[in-house]
Amino acid sequence: MTDTESTADTEIATDETDTLIASNKVEGTAVYDEDGEKLGSIYNFMVDKFSGQVEYAVLQFGGVFGLGSDYYPLPWEKLSYDTDQGGYVVDIDKETLEAAPRYTAEEPPAFDQAYGERIYGYYGLTYS
Repeated sequence: MTDTESTADTEIATDETDTLIASNKVEGTAVYDEDGEKLGSIYNFMVDKFSGQVEYAVLQFGGVFGLGSDYYPLPWEKLSYDTDQGGYVVDIDKETLEAAPRYTAEEPPAFDQAYGERIYGYYGLTYS
């Protein structure tokens, strides 16, 4: 670190660059619909072990303070980061999301091929 570099600048560089972001900064990030209404926040995301590609962002939605929330896997390509809002925007309204495939903390799904096809199919995408 040089004399002109601050500790804050160094810390930011380890969590986020122009094109990369650390997983701990994605978790908890707000997700909005196209009208700017907050739908929930990113609980976690699922990464393919072999390709390293993110397949799903799991949206935590409903409940109070995380209690009673459901978890909605969203194909990663459904999310667009909006720097003005400081969160992700999806082209999904609340009603569509409420009818989407979801799971509870007590009954997580088997993230297998059939489940991937179901999730991606619901959003009109092809699972590969």
